[in-house]
Amino acid sequence: MDLPQVTNQNVDVLLSRAEIVQQTAEQIMKDFGMFGVEITFSGDTEHAYEELHHQLIHQIATLVERNYDLLLSVLYQVDITDREIQKAQQELPHYSHLEIIAHQVIVRDLKKVLLRRYFKMKENDIR
Repeated sequence: MDLPQVTNQNVDVLLSRAEIVQQTAEQIMKDFGMFGVEITFSGDTEHAYEELHHQLIHQIATLVERNYDLLLSVLYQVDITDREIQKAQQELPHYSHLEIIAHQVIVRDLKKVLLRRYFKMKENDIR
């Protein structure tokens, strides 16, 4: 298995497997939960992107209004850079700024999940 490249255009394809969706949702919940921000996931893998994206938009908007420093801490934890946000704005011009940030959270945590799975498979191949 090669490590799949995650782009703004193929997130939905990569989120087509239930176990990847579940692990990505868990990673998002963990990253935000570390800062007391609750994200939930119903387990509906077919609509996972929309469900998570909507919640993230709401939580990010709340943090922008009430605690911008906490938002910056969360984004640092998730490992989202200004450069990635700017690139996504160019690639997804129909998204608002909040939608872009929420999308980038999903993309980044999906990358984390896929990277972990890739190296776990490689490790198992070596054994």
